[in-house]
Amino acid sequence: MASKKKTRSSKGRQMESTATPGKSPYSPSAIREFVLEVQAEFKKIVWPNRKVTAGLTAFVIVLVIILSLYLGSVDLLLGKIVSSILK
Repeated sequence: MASKKKTRSSKGRQMESTATPGKSPYSPSAIREFVLEVQAEFKKIVWPNRKVTAGLTAFVIVLVIILSLYLGSVDLLLGKIVSSILK
């Protein structure tokens, strides 16, 4: 496996992560920063329109019905075979 190298800034110091060792992640400023970052990420989401959502939902429902009918019929058939063998 390749080892990870620490990146250094132009001044030769190691770059620190966003969380500082002395700062609690539960402080009000850290919580506020987290909420702002979450809001920024939610603004980047591209949601599908109503027509696409309805079409995909219908497809999933039809697929579930088909698979349940198939699995139910296989279960019924295998149950009949097993019960006829055991008699």
